[in-house]
Amino acid sequence: MKTDELVALLAAGESAVNPHAVERRYALALSFGLPLAGLLMATLLKLRPDLSEAVLLPAFWIKAGFVASLAGAALFAVLRLSRPGARLDRVPALLAAPVLVIWSLAAYALFDAPPQQRSALFFGTTWKGCPLVIAVLSVPLFAGVMWAMKGLAPTHTRFAGFAAGLLSGASAALIYSLHCPEMAMPFIGFWYLLGILIPAVVGTLLSNRLLRW
Repeated sequence: MKTDELVALLAAGESAVNPHAVERRYALALSFGLPLAGLLMATLLKLRPDLSEAVLLPAFWIKAGFVASLAGAALFAVLRLSRPGARLDRVPALLAAPVLVIWSLAAYALFDAPPQQRSALFFGTTWKGCPLVIAVLSVPLFAGVMWAMKGLAPTHTRFAGFAAGLLSGASAALIYSLHCPEMAMPFIGFWYLLGILIPAVVGTLLSNRLLRW
């Protein structure tokens, strides 16, 4: 939304705005982005062949819970940042909480494991491709979320771009978890997070260009 369009809208007294307009805009963006990312994953990678067995393991749900909670926190941040003047005091804590939890679990796993096993817990077998794949899967989500945010009125553009990229990356990581065989907490806490942060950094760098009024 352009600044002069917003001023004209306010001057015209247009107050009959749907109270859930922001949420509906992001729901529309995610309803396109998530299936496209899922289709991309299914086309390029396929589901993990032992998925029916993996979902019975607590580690699978801890991994899924981490990325889902980070996506939920990022969505909360995005919704707040899309409204001018919204309070952001709880946003940093909500974004940090899932990361601190997974890092605590990762630290415990490394401390509890024999020294010769710690490298395998950290690197797994897919560390070279994991962050890049998550970043690639986030592309349709990133495009949809940035489109939704562009049509609203973010004022903290760099933080908004970061949150939009974080939402895209965490959602892509959730989809990627249906393919990825890794379930060690040190791997998830570093390589998954690195992949999630790639679109977040891109969103920060492009925020002034993509989100400028």
